[in-house]
Amino acid sequence: MCTALWAGDQLRLSTVVIDPGHGGKDSGAVSKDKKSYEKTFTLQISQLIADKIRAAYPDVKVILTRTDDRYVTLDGRADIANKNEANLFISVHINANERTSPNGFSVHVLGQSSNKNRDLYAGNMEIVRRENAVILLEDDYSTTYGDFDPSDPESYIFMNLMQNSNLEQSVRFAELVEKHMQGGPIKTDRGVSQDPFLVLWRTAMPAVLLELGFISNDNDLTTLKNSDERDKIADRVFQAFKEYKAIYDGTLGADAPEGSRRNTGSVNPGQTQTPPARQATGEEKTVYAVQIFAVGKKMDPKAREFMGYTPRIVPAGNLYKYCIGVSDSAAGARKNLTAIKKKYPDAFLVKISGTEVTRVN
Repeated sequence: MCTALWAGDQLRLSTVVIDPGHGGKDSGAVSKDKKSYEKTFTLQISQLIADKIRAAYPDVKVILTRTDDRYVTLDGRADIANKNEANLFISVHINANERTSPNGFSVHVLGQSSNKNRDLYAGNMEIVRRENAVILLEDDYSTTYGDFDPSDPESYIFMNLMQNSNLEQSVRFAELVEKHMQGGPIKTDRGVSQDPFLVLWRTAMPAVLLELGFISNDNDLTTLKNSDERDKIADRVFQAFKEYKAIYDGTLGADAPEGSRRNTGSVNPGQTQTPPARQATGEEKTVYAVQIFAVGKKMDPKAREFMGYTPRIVPAGNLYKYCIGVSDSAAGARKNLTAIKKKYPDAFLVKISGTEVTRVN
């Protein structure tokens, strides 16, 4: 659960957690000359982002998961965000590759690939495995993460179910980061993607993981080693936060349902709502249902993720919302919700009017 500060009749983004990746015994990626460490750059940039937010928004609580060179578990980082009921989680990282040519920045949210033609376990899985392998440094990681094996693609299947109420807002912030990073010190835009990072899976609010350049690339490394350039990178992330907060604060008001007040609703902040569909039959008729998750590609209705349910699939921008337990009444759908939550703990009640899906109390 994440809460937000109310000022008058407006919802305010009140708490952000910034997570400097790695730290302590976990150096993260290391430069070819062994003199520069990912953990150092992530802390420096995270502190700059935090300072900029605090200066511009004294009423916003800004928390860093670490403020010095110490080791924090992936679970511990998510716990900090969850316990402080953050409205936004930003995990800062630096990329690396065995080759020196790859460069640029990328932004990641939790989930299955948004490219329907790309295998989930291809593409970014090298990055995912490297970041998730940090758990192997923990004293008893099997107790915390169960049978999860960062090198085994099968371990990531369950994460497909953990892409529900926060995904749309995560994507919204991710797209803003991408927009503001373009043309900045780190030149190449590698895009926004959905990938199964453990630290994002464990958080209970909109969350993104940023890869701000390649430590293995000479040009990116030169940029990262320059304090003025790091400040420019941090400022671009701050500008994305500034725009996201303006959208967030201005979009949800006193009439927002309780779920939206906790910033866990299914409506994307800033997304223009389509007019309510006229009352008709079939897909245009207003119904109530239980949204179980949203993903960036259209799935087979018979996929095992639906556990035998036949989903109602509603396109929403770049996402598809999957709803089950459809009923003509809110009471009927609410009754279905009780049973559905046993299989999908984060499921919630929605109203479907044409292509508009809104969360209801």
